[in-house]
Amino acid sequence: MGKRKGKCVKKNAATKEALEPEHLVKAPHSFVIHRGKCTKDLEDLTKDFRKIMEPFTASQLKERKKNTIKDFLSVSGYLHVSHMMVFTETELGSYMRLARLPRGPTLTFRIHNYSLSRDVISSLKKQYVMSRAFKSAPLIVLNSFSGEGNHMKLMATMFQNMFPTINITTVKLKNIRRCVLMNYNPATKLIDMRHYVIRAIPVGLNKGTKKMVQGKIPNLNRCKDMSEFFDKAALLSESEFEDDPSSQVLLPQKLASRGAAADSRSAIRLVELGPRITMQLMKVEDGLMDGEVLFHELIEKTEEEKAYIKKKREEKRRLKEKRKAQQEANVKRKEHEKEELKQKALEGIKKKKEITENQRLMELAAAESQDAQEMEQDEDDADYYRQEVGAEPEHDLFSKNPARKRKSGDEPARGFKKMRLDKKLQKKYNHKQEDTSKKTKQGKRRFERNEDDKSNFRKNRDGKKRFTKHEDTNKQRRGKKVFGGKINKFGKMGQKRENHMGKGKGKNKK
Repeated sequence: MGKRKGKCVKKNAATKEALEPEHLVKAPHSFVIHRGKCTKDLEDLTKDFRKIMEPFTASQLKERKKNTIKDFLSVSGYLHVSHMMVFTETELGSYMRLARLPRGPTLTFRIHNYSLSRDVISSLKKQYVMSRAFKSAPLIVLNSFSGEGNHMKLMATMFQNMFPTINITTVKLKNIRRCVLMNYNPATKLIDMRHYVIRAIPVGLNKGTKKMVQGKIPNLNRCKDMSEFFDKAALLSESEFEDDPSSQVLLPQKLASRGAAADSRSAIRLVELGPRITMQLMKVEDGLMDGEVLFHELIEKTEEEKAYIKKKREEKRRLKEKRKAQQEANVKRKEHEKEELKQKALEGIKKKKEITENQRLMELAAAESQDAQEMEQDEDDADYYRQEVGAEPEHDLFSKNPARKRKSGDEPARGFKKMRLDKKLQKKYNHKQEDTSKKTKQGKRRFERNEDDKSNFRKNRDGKKRFTKHEDTNKQRRGKKVFGGKINKFGKMGQKRENHMGKGKGKNKK
């Protein structure tokens, strides 16, 4: 059993292209767009023209203001697009450009007047719109395009190549459901474009039989039985009589419409779908939207002027090629310089790595040699100690490297755990340290007492000494919290006062 294909394979454009039949790939495809500032009616005309060109056109194409002709040209080859119709509008009027992709020529038409599809359909008494008719390409009909001049031949060829060709031997009549008529008026030089849907109506039948054949539900109000409905010919109106024999044909194939069987006689009727366009050829250019002007309706130049324009155009083309070649050379030169700079940077990084590696090795060798010298010196000191003292020195006596002492010692190095204080205590502690350092700098001890301080003591009844001079200060300090407890009247931390001479409560009184 084969492996199942995923979504990516199904959506792959290359796979779809391989599965497309050859006649679909070779069929002329088109882009219909509008450029510049256009009215709403001209935008609707662009959409109606897309309906004419279906099914080989981009019916849902979204063009933006920033898109250029080169953007559409870049994707035209991938999508097999061969023609482009561009609608524009100026203060003088509306224009349509018909261009052959990718290299031209380009035909410019001036639109004198037009009617949209919705206006044409709404004007009909019996509206007939069939969506299945747009699934196949229309038939192009050209009238009076046999005039003199190369521009007439070119215009007729462009109109013919806009739609796929028809092979008479293999064509199926049921696929031909629409037609586009191009009528040229040599007197006014105007081209009238019309769009129709083709219908085949069976002939030789009365009204009742025709309705039954076409599948319509009959109205039997005025009839007593079914036979009266078929036999009554008086119910026919004038518009439903037989058509002109010149419009009747014998169908060689069966059509999709009811009653149009093979080898049956039917009348061909055309129902207009719109839009209607009346336009005039104004200019023919050799290139795509640019190039040598082959024909102009309003301006005619002499041979000398044509030669001068051709010469100027050739110089412009050569200058453009020269600039393009120079630009390509500059791009290659800059890429070469960039590559050389990159190689130099890589070499510099490599050299820097080598220098740093050599420097590290030299520092390592210097450190090892210094350690070896220190060890030799330590051994010499130890030998001298043995000779002089006559005993073995301690293990870390002559070691100058503290890290070596820690490694060589039996006990591990002891560390200090830093005491954590809150901000207030830390500030106070630092302030006390500053005061102590100031006193020590002045040459006084922290707890030194002189002869004047002895007079500040007097004995209590029990023989204990107490302060008399700084009692007020001690009262102010009473109740303050410090690290380790409270400071009492005697200035000692954590001791209670046993005998108090002043006022007191409870057990302190004697």
